[in-house]
Amino acid sequence: MSHLTIDFRPGHVKLLQQEDPPAGGLRVLVTGASGLLGRAVLREFEKRGCAATGTAYRRAGPRLLRCDLIDEDAVKALVSRCEPDAVIHCAAERRPDVVERHPEAADDINVRATGALAREAATTCSTAAARLTAKTTSRIPSTRTDAASWKESDKRFDTAHVSAARARRSSCIDNARDCRRSGSAVLRVPVLFGEVESLSESAVTSLWPEVLRAGESRALDHCQQRFPTHTRDVAAVCWNICHAAARDRSIRGMFHYSGKEQMTKYEMALAMAQAFNLPSDHLVPLTERPAAAGAPRPLDSRLDCSRLEVLGLGVEPRAFAPAVRDCLWPFAPDKRWRQTVFH
Repeated sequence: MSHLTIDFRPGHVKLLQQEDPPAGGLRVLVTGASGLLGRAVLREFEKRGCAATGTAYRRAGPRLLRCDLIDEDAVKALVSRCEPDAVIHCAAERRPDVVERHPEAADDINVRATGALAREAATTCSTAAARLTAKTTSRIPSTRTDAASWKESDKRFDTAHVSAARARRSSCIDNARDCRRSGSAVLRVPVLFGEVESLSESAVTSLWPEVLRAGESRALDHCQQRFPTHTRDVAAVCWNICHAAARDRSIRGMFHYSGKEQMTKYEMALAMAQAFNLPSDHLVPLTERPAAAGAPRPLDSRLDCSRLEVLGLGVEPRAFAPAVRDCLWPFAPDKRWRQTVFH
């Protein structure tokens, strides 16, 4: 799962409540900025003229501050040092199987660290004007088999929320009613892909090695319907919500955003092969749902995104084939591929 939290100090909220609020000059702190989504969010807010500072832990580099978000003293020092107008929390354990195997460790980053950061931001930045939490839908209960879209009002989403529920009253990250009460918003998104540093960063790009194994039969799931969504699009939606919430306090509660193309893993792999003019006859569709292994996944993770669309806060998702091609070309065996195919 992936999480984002945004808070604004009252003085700046007053400034942003002008008819056309300026973005430049906003100090933004982005946690988990070394991750797939965090990198995209950091770039988006920098592009919008914000003074953005990114943090990381194990992968902290020259441009990122190192901070252990599980350490509440470190979190307090971080927020005090940066004095941000907005705190955008992207750090999370997003892998359902890891959450299933190591629930306490997952709770540390997904629940306790998020709650501590939210409390510190609320204390340091005074009252919150907007708080945004984003999470993936890969843990929707597997018992539902119909094709109806999941609505913002559906309360039981994550099978892993037993532990998260213990922190709801303090962190206000799971329930739409609590979010509105605390001046918060929640953005649910499906499986993500984008510019990756390693193929394993996304469940989408991790299919690429299977595509490259021509001549070796590879069975891929052709049951579970997914809606792959680009992190750049999610980052743009986060900005839209953030910008709108600073002017309009009714922009609260639950929001959904998703790509529009319904695809199984098999169909994603086929699209990758076609995008690179590679053979695909070694890819075999697995049409029977595999025996339970690891955390349960939904058969269909379709989201109802109508609320975001009605408010005009969504963005048109980029088409999967060209988007995934742009993500994967650095990992193509022939490093000349981009030049020889595009030019």
